[in-house]
Amino acid sequence: MEKDNLGYRGRLAPSPTGLLHLGHARTFGVAAERAAQHGGTLILRNEDLDSQRCRTEFVEAMLEDMRWLGIEWSEGPDMGGPYAPYSQSERRGLYVDAWRTLRERGFIYPCTCSRRDVAQAVAAPNNDADDEPLYPGRCRTRFDAAQYGEPVGVNWRFRVPDGEVVTFDDLHLGRQTFLAGTDFGDFIVWRRDDVPAYQLAVVVDDAAMRITEIVRGADLLKSTARQILLCRALGLPIPAHYHCDLVRDEAGVRLAKRHDALSIRQLRECGWAPEEVRE
Repeated sequence: MEKDNLGYRGRLAPSPTGLLHLGHARTFGVAAERAAQHGGTLILRNEDLDSQRCRTEFVEAMLEDMRWLGIEWSEGPDMGGPYAPYSQSERRGLYVDAWRTLRERGFIYPCTCSRRDVAQAVAAPNNDADDEPLYPGRCRTRFDAAQYGEPVGVNWRFRVPDGEVVTFDDLHLGRQTFLAGTDFGDFIVWRRDDVPAYQLAVVVDDAAMRITEIVRGADLLKSTARQILLCRALGLPIPAHYHCDLVRDEAGVRLAKRHDALSIRQLRECGWAPEEVRE
């Protein structure tokens, strides 16, 4: 599939599971700057798939905080656009279509392993605390995917091509190389509770919304390798990538939404100016 000649299209893709923090501000600031530099379009996508953790008040807070930062977008859940809807909770049909395509092409298989099963497996080390453990492959030999008319009830894993080198040139961090089956294993694309996984949803949405460049944190470098494999399997274009340096606290720990003291909302209340937060 060839990219449409729409010029630069970037995206902001927050998940309303908590308040945005300083790391989000820096990344979203870079995304806005790059869209402006290219004279392109910046969209906002509300990644609200996790119904148990996503809250309406966090959606409202993220919109308000980003506007306070001076970040502007021209398409999104608050204003619509040519690729609406812009909330993932309203885009299920697209994800189901992608699941069916992967199933029919033999790229995915049903998996009944629990998180505990994977975590306790001797062959599933997790040397990266920010990443999922390497799947030990217990269900990998299953080829009964065609028996499932819907994804609900089991996890669905993407069967990675063991030994294949996945390489991409990051526009900020340079050449990145990962070995499928070693750096990451078979990963979940659909959860047993009938929710599409992050990896599948963002690939489908980035293609449907004609995104040409993805700006996000360096903690997602390995996810980019996974998503490149998904793009190839689905026949979708692969966007350019710009991974930002991570913002860390005084102890060197990567910021997360649990760092309430460094949330944009808290910094605003402490008197910080928008330019101070974005620097």
